[in-house]
Amino acid sequence: MITIFTRKELLITLDMMRQAKVREILSANGIEYSMKVTNLQNASIIGGRRETVGTIGINLNYSYEYKFYVHRKDYERALYLVSY
Repeated sequence: MITIFTRKELLITLDMMRQAKVREILSANGIEYSMKVTNLQNASIIGGRRETVGTIGINLNYSYEYKFYVHRKDYERALYLVSY
């Protein structure tokens, strides 16, 4: 079981295709992971509510941040598997 005390951050990506590939690799190799997804378009600034200004000029393919965490004991193996 991965807890905040036993986890280590494996990687951060904004690429949806990369996060799908990483999930596939970790699952295929039996490595337990957790993932935190943050919508960067709705992220607040200093705890306040950001005014909606639209998405003109913003690449929506990179509007989500994906953070992967694995158990500390699996970190080295997981890093080797996803490093490409």
